[in-house]
Amino acid sequence: MTDTATLPAGALPQGATIGILGGGQLGRMLSVAASRLGFKTCIFEPAGDCPASHVANYHFKAAYDDADALLNFARSVDVVSYEFENIPTAALDLIQDHSTIRPGRAALSTSQDRLTEKDFLSGLGLRTAPYADITDLASLTKALETFGTPAILKTRRFGYDGKGQVRINDISEAAAALEAVQGAPCVLEGFVPFSCEISVIAARSPSGEVVCYDPGENVHSDGILRTTTVPSTVPAPQRMDAVLMAAKILNALEYVGVMGLELFVTPTGLVVNEIAPRVHNSGHWTQNGCTTCQFEQHIRAIAGWPLGDGTRHSDVRMENLIGDDMDRLPALLGSNAAVHLYGKADVKTGRKMGHVNFITP
Repeated sequence: MTDTATLPAGALPQGATIGILGGGQLGRMLSVAASRLGFKTCIFEPAGDCPASHVANYHFKAAYDDADALLNFARSVDVVSYEFENIPTAALDLIQDHSTIRPGRAALSTSQDRLTEKDFLSGLGLRTAPYADITDLASLTKALETFGTPAILKTRRFGYDGKGQVRINDISEAAAALEAVQGAPCVLEGFVPFSCEISVIAARSPSGEVVCYDPGENVHSDGILRTTTVPSTVPAPQRMDAVLMAAKILNALEYVGVMGLELFVTPTGLVVNEIAPRVHNSGHWTQNGCTTCQFEQHIRAIAGWPLGDGTRHSDVRMENLIGDDMDRLPALLGSNAAVHLYGKADVKTGRKMGHVNFITP
């Protein structure tokens, strides 16, 4: 057990309450990790029977524009974190006057807007897909003439798991693509030929200590992550490059907590796809492949505790259970896989219901 007498100055003591904005599966697994370290958790989530509410100590069931509830929440906890990026700015403004938010506002404002994020990454000297700010049909047409097709039109905000984006295969499809995103501010990304996608889960403490996990190799279907495998097939020098990129981003943002970094592997090097300022689906393998999983690592970081050992001790293939994949549950329970279910009552097409980790020591 960690001796709280030797914890860094400003670290939260056991028994402190960690606030989490969002009550989905990431909030659920963060709450479980916090409880193992002796912390309480309080979630803020508009929905009632949500995954995190099953395991958290407290649940503020209120809307993100409920100022009184937000203030009471902020005053009830010792630090605030979040399980998703698209938190209303006004809600964060209220909270930050009464509680520390980790990761900080700089990370959120950067990742909430795809154009801001790409400008930030380019400013660090990191490669991204060619991109352009799209405000109307004229700007989209010009960008398509520059980048060529295929290209991807993405809304600047509120996109995840393939949502908020349209593939454009020919310049004649420009008007229809804009109509599909309903006139929302967008960014166009040029096509990047890549052999695979990898992601790095990385953590940084308030003192600047950084721990990075082994890069995992991701496979998507219909815009949703299906599997992450470690070790990846990417050569060791590129894996090291990926880790160094993650550390560079963490330090530039003075980040505190766990971050996910997605990268395309190309013949000419790594290209950054996006960053996620939170624990990440592609890091679920760490629950059974490392001594300290990404969820515990995040809790340690935001609480000001020393970071844990992120060394991989086993080979792992993480597979998401999506929709009707739950039909396989009896067989999976009879296998040597580690099963993680999210407590969602209704099985729906495209809905993440859980995940399994297949482990090879």
